[in-house]
Amino acid sequence: MRFLRHAGLWSLLGYGFWAIEDKASGRFIGEAGFHDLKRDIVPSIEGVPEAGWALASSAHGQGFASEVVGRVLAWGDEAFRRARTVCIIDPENTGSLNVAAKCGYREVLRTIYHDNATILLERQC
Repeated sequence: MRFLRHAGLWSLLGYGFWAIEDKASGRFIGEAGFHDLKRDIVPSIEGVPEAGWALASSAHGQGFASEVVGRVLAWGDEAFRRARTVCIIDPENTGSLNVAAKCGYREVLRTIYHDNATILLERQC
């Protein structure tokens, strides 16, 4: 179902998520891309491409996330004409926070999303 939703994003928004495959083994190891989920979050990020990524735990710590997110953002820089993008990350997810920082995201503020602490980050080109 998740991948069917991703296909719908591409049709509706002109952007979405890609599957990540380990070239060596051919295994699916995650997904990354952009979405606009109309999140009920303050401040609103509606209409701003939101970057997201998730990798299988077996792929953590190998540099895949930094490489993939860097390539996704390079695509986004062209597709969005260097517009602002955002991402939200749980404050305890240090791995994703490190990837976001390496890729140029900076903390805007700390907020609450679904009753959980969340960090809103943005990237300007």
